[in-house]
Amino acid sequence: MHVKVKDVMTTEVASVNGCTPFKDVAEVLIAHGVSAAPVVDAEGHVVGVVSEADLLRKEEFRERYYREGYQPPLRSRLRDRLSAKGGDGRAKARGDTAAELMTAPAVTVRAHASIVSAMRLMEEHGVKRLPVVDAEDVLQGIVSRHDLLKVFVRDDADIAEEVRRDILDRTLWAEPSTVSATVRQGVVTLTGRMHRRSDARLATRMVQRVNGVVDVVDELRWTLDDTPAWSGR
Repeated sequence: MHVKVKDVMTTEVASVNGCTPFKDVAEVLIAHGVSAAPVVDAEGHVVGVVSEADLLRKEEFRERYYREGYQPPLRSRLRDRLSAKGGDGRAKARGDTAAELMTAPAVTVRAHASIVSAMRLMEEHGVKRLPVVDAEDVLQGIVSRHDLLKVFVRDDADIAEEVRRDILDRTLWAEPSTVSATVRQGVVTLTGRMHRRSDARLATRMVQRVNGVVDVVDELRWTLDDTPAWSGR
């Protein structure tokens, strides 16, 4: 079972359009209990994302320029310094609509992308949620870090069945009487004997890639050590 973004995403999305006023954007975020919302055009194409941080820039810059001696947080200063637009924060502080406040272009993901791809995008761009779009960039849903965590609450029996059926039986042709896989709280324990040491190593690596697996305990033994000897050089 290779979980895709479409399997865990939320399809009912709180979105706004570019003309949505500042206060209405804030009300959407509060009412739906989210930290960011996609900004879409009339055809539903995602043109940006507006977040709590974007809205809070207005108050942050008000303090910066009107309160004597105010020193913004280090993270904020670094963010401004590294911004490709340079002065982007000040422009957002003056913004009154979603189009003026949003971060663009939006970091998006396709529905058929793997959850690993979504995780990497979030990590790379430092975001907590991604709008899910189709080939035309039309909004289909949204996926958050919380959604991605769903794979780790996958039933142990379901994980064990996939390991036995798709890895041990179909890929490595291991005899059920010689190799077994047990799962407890997402931790897979492999026991038994395989003919080649290389197959035992491959089995462990493949099981580690199964969605929902937290860790693998390798207790496999082998008859033939066909791995190259380490020369120490």
